[in-house]
Amino acid sequence: QVQLVQSGGGLVQAGNSLRLSCAASGRTFSGYPMGWFRQAPGMEREFVAAVTGGNVYYGISVKGRATISRDNAKNTVYLQVKSLKPEDTAVYYCAADLRKEVRGWSANYWGQGTQVTVSS
Repeated sequence: QVQLVQSGGGLVQAGNSLRLSCAASGRTFSGYPMGWFRQAPGMEREFVAAVTGGNVYYGISVKGRATISRDNAKNTVYLQVKSLKPEDTAVYYCAADLRKEVRGWSANYWGQGTQVTVSS
């Protein structure tokens, strides 16, 4: 059974940084895209970042402030976001086995979600 277990998040002051981690178990995702999404209250789920074998992709709202990385040996993906803003407040979800479709990014496996609240 595949599990994606997230850690990190919580309450952060605007201007600071956060780092989220997501450890996968049940199968290896080496060679498969992994990434992050987020969903703010009343909003649709939003693509944040993805990392494939050799490329990284970022959503418009975090581009220039976010860094996604992975450790294949640990089957883990990380997301660091700096210069946080109150509008970054959302539930952040890690995802594995992503694919880019016409309507945007989607994924086959999802983490449990972690709340990130940015205070002004």
